[in-house]
Amino acid sequence: MAAVAAVAQAQSIVVASTTSTEQSGLFRYLLPRFEAATGIAVKVVAVGTGQALDLARRGDADVLLVHDRAAEERFVADGWGVQRRDVMFNDFVLVGPQGDPARVRGGDIVEALRRIAEQRAPFVSRGDRSGTHAAELRYWALAGVEPTSNGAYRACGCGMGPALNIAAGTGAYVLTDRGTWLAFRNRADLVVLVEGDRRLRNEYGVILVNPARHPHVRAVEGQRFIDWLTGPAGQAAIADYRINGEPVFFPAARR
Repeated sequence: MAAVAAVAQAQSIVVASTTSTEQSGLFRYLLPRFEAATGIAVKVVAVGTGQALDLARRGDADVLLVHDRAAEERFVADGWGVQRRDVMFNDFVLVGPQGDPARVRGGDIVEALRRIAEQRAPFVSRGDRSGTHAAELRYWALAGVEPTSNGAYRACGCGMGPALNIAAGTGAYVLTDRGTWLAFRNRADLVVLVEGDRRLRNEYGVILVNPARHPHVRAVEGQRFIDWLTGPAGQAAIADYRINGEPVFFPAARR
């Protein structure tokens, strides 16, 4: 019985990933296909990208699937990960009240944030070191704005779903990944106001945690997951996933 349990344990991995991959429903679609093809079970720990990177540094995950390229490349350069590989992309969108009191509607995220700051309009930030939070801070910097100088700026320290719920309940603006937005139901009068800016591109990478740093990492099974995800079967499954007929993520091969 102990031998059977050891084999069962070996045929599983822990993936530290973002809330967007879970809340968009992507993992519920992908993982049964991977498990059927390989017999390897996957446990997902869905947190912000910063927290996912911390989990991996502690050796509490076998694989990372996150969306902050600069942080991912530092993770690998520092020896915590073996290699970063492109998986997929979608985009960020700025959503806000349909009436758009700050008049941000358009295709320029930097100008939109300047207007929000000028109007001191309510804005909800995840404030959680996630990939979305990191992107938001980059856009504020490009706008030349210190976001906390706006008294109506609120950092919730929460996931994308709760941040959207707060924005819906308070009539605030919020930056979100498109996948979570498509799956979000409690929209109230929130609508997409800014999209299409090339700077809003949102790329996801996958990394095997370095077994030289953490010998207990299930490197063989983790690499099989990475190879499947970035190979023809995984890329096709990503391309096929839809919410209400609309694609949520685009495979890296479609660049």
